[in-house]
Amino acid sequence: MAKKAPRRTAERIATVALDLFNRYGEPNVSTTLISSELNISPGNLYYHFPAKDQLVSHLFDNYKDRILKLLEASQDVKDVEDAWFFLHSLFEHIWDHRFLYRDLNDLLSKNRHLETHFKNILEAQTAALNHLLMALARQGHIRNEAATFTTLSASMSVVVTYWLSYEYVRNPRHAMEPESAGEALARGARHVLLLLAPYLEHADERAHLMQLTQAYEVN
Repeated sequence: MAKKAPRRTAERIATVALDLFNRYGEPNVSTTLISSELNISPGNLYYHFPAKDQLVSHLFDNYKDRILKLLEASQDVKDVEDAWFFLHSLFEHIWDHRFLYRDLNDLLSKNRHLETHFKNILEAQTAALNHLLMALARQGHIRNEAATFTTLSASMSVVVTYWLSYEYVRNPRHAMEPESAGEALARGARHVLLLLAPYLEHADERAHLMQLTQAYEVN
């Protein structure tokens, strides 16, 4: 039993740090605040994570594993509703680790691990969105304009990646709070989904897409 205790403590540190980073931003959260929140000594925290950068890298690696697994599902998309569900799930994953996106440029400038590996997520995300477009084209839902899919998937990826930064600029005091999740995710998914509208082949599917986005707008 004693051998499991350090692992449990490390997990508690990671969980509390993630919550604090998400709410206040990583630059505004010190290791002293994290240890105080956990009611442990700073030395105990340093035993598990000798530097805050190591804690950030640990949280990033957990996120990377989750997001890459989700991105694999892009090839299973069969219609507009599947695309909506995939995009909403993507935004939910991002929200759970929103501190990475809120402070992305700052984190990349000072954390070598993120600088090296975050671009892999971006590349995988853009590729997944490209696969989503090709899957919709194969099913006859959107025009098969493969030459434009590279640009369209990149545009969709830009919106996904920087949406929370946009939300934060709009409302710095409340955008990253848990109660803002529903509206922030809805607005982001709606904007990405609407990028598909000009490519839809059938009027009924365009109408269905508009129904989905209008539901987001109401929420």
